[in-house]
Order: sequence, then structure tokens, then C-alpha cells
Amino acid sequence: MKILYAIQGTGNGHLCRAMDIIPCLQQLGEVDVLISGIQADIVLPFEIKYRFHGMSFIFGKSGGVDFWKTFMSSTIRKFIQEINSVPVEKYDLVLNDFEPITAWACHTRDIPCIGLSHQIGALHPDSPKPEESDMMGKFIMKNYAPVTTGYGFHFKSYHRSIFTPVIRHEIRHIEPTREGHYTVYLPAYDDAHLLKHLSKFRDVRWEVFSKHNTRPITLKNITINPIDSAAFVKSMAASEGVLCGAGFETPAEALYLRKKLLAIPMKNQYEQHLNAAALQDMGVPVIKSLKRKYEFEIELWLNASDRIEIDYPDNTFSIVENIVNNHK
Repeated sequence: MKILYAIQGTGNGHLCRAMDIIPCLQQLGEVDVLISGIQADIVLPFEIKYRFHGMSFIFGKSGGVDFWKTFMSSTIRKFIQEINSVPVEKYDLVLNDFEPITAWACHTRDIPCIGLSHQIGALHPDSPKPEESDMMGKFIMKNYAPVTTGYGFHFKSYHRSIFTPVIRHEIRHIEPTREGHYTVYLPAYDDAHLLKHLSKFRDVRWEVFSKHNTRPITLKNITINPIDSAAFVKSMAASEGVLCGAGFETPAEALYLRKKLLAIPMKNQYEQHLNAAALQDMGVPVIKSLKRKYEFEIELWLNASDRIEIDYPDNTFSIVENIVNNHK
């Protein structure tokens, strides 16, 4: 069976999940991997058959998406050329993790495209939704990578077609400890913003992982590190807690490791607000930004001792096998 597995390359979560999904697919058929997007820091240890620019959202510096840079980095003409160049008709199965090039290539050629992504789980009617509606954000998410059949991942299995997170083996095989520091991953904030706000908590050791820095820097109680997957996993596993955006993989891994978690959803990013609603539903504290008015809530979180107990079983192969068998 010839399988095309298409992965969104914006952020690191899709690629982290692919680390475990690709070996499962390789047991079930001949697999070619496609990646589109320009905002990832993870390098997959597999051959990449196709690489495309795609349509990436560009992170800003003060907690949101930079729509101008996003618009300037994407041209409709190039996007259409990439759609026309993908030979989706050569494959028995196209499996798509929120990747727009193959999704639209299949859509325009009337070829089945099977979605397997967190976005499908977050958009499902049975999943928690934020109080504030975002019609534009919802429209973009629903039409960014259209699929014929969808399966989703989420923090909980809210429906039979929604599965609990894929926790990569690197996380499952590490022994968590508590060495006193807090791990921070907020890629939509630049280093200046993080230093300004985190330095106010003088008795806390912060280990920050930044997309905006290329070498480690230590200023008083804050260490800023460049993105490094192994170093980040080590820091998170040894932390007291994790301060991060309301993405999917990092919060899921922090919960799996029984870490205190505080989430800040990215501005102008509807998916993160969907995630924030689900996290709040589970009892995870969520704040809107790092601004001064939320310092008291950060202090409460730092002083709290409660941790959420949740189990994420290792059932990735059975999920992938059932999907492949359903669509042979």
C-alpha cells in the first residue's frame, strides 16, 4: 500500500507527533512524507519526499500571530503551483495532519484525503469551546486543509473519533523529577518581553526556550536557551511546572509528566483558544497574557501544589492501523 503522509510544518507539535506516527505507518505500507511550512524547529529522522513553502502563520513578538509577515510570506500563485505539483493520484491513501497543499490537491482532483490532526479534534462539536466566538478564526481552521474524513486528537476523548494525545516515546521513557525551576515555551513573545515580565518573580528560576535566540544567555534568575528538543525535554521533565502557549503537544506532555501547567493562548489564533477552553475544563489555569494585571494569577500558580492526574495510554499503532484499514 502506497501512503502519502502530509504534515503541517508550522510550529513543532505536528512534527513531534509524526515521530511516532511514521514508524507505525511504515509497518502498514510504503510511506512517503511531505512537509509544508516554514516555522518548525524539529528535524524528522526520516526521508522527506516532498518539501513545500505552504501557508505558514508567522509568530509575532508580543504574544500573537504577525498577520503582515504571514501575508508577505505566502503568495497565492506559489501556493497554487505547489498544489498542482503534488502527485496525490499516485497513492492508495493520503493521510493529512492539517497540511494544506495535499488537502487542496485532493479536493480539486476529487481524491479522498483522510485527516488525522489535533485541529479536527478541537473543532469537533463535542469538544469544549471558548465563550468568545471567532467566526473568522473558525472559518480559517475549517477550510485551511479540507479533508473528506476526519479523525482528531485532543486532551480528552470527547467523541469516538477523537483520540487522546500521541505522547512521543522520548517523553514516555523519561523519569520526571522536580529540581526547582520552571520551563517556559512562549514562541509568540520575544526575549525582551519575557525578561521584562518573568524577572518580576525574583525567587523563581526560569528556563526559557526561545525562537528568537541562538545562544544561551543567563540574566539573574532567567536562562534563555535556543530551541533544542532534547534540552527542552530534559528541562521540562525536571521542572516544577511549565509555562507555555495553549498549543497541544507541549501542554499534553506536561500533563503526562504530572507538571503544574499554566497556559497563555496566542492572540489571533483560534486553535489556541479552543485548546484553552479544553484546558480550563480540565482545571488548568489559563491567563490572557503576561501583562501586569495577570501577575497575581501567575503568583497563585507558582504557589499552588495541585497537579492534574491524567492517563494517556500508548495506543498510537492501533489508532493508525484502524484508520488505514478503514480506508483501504
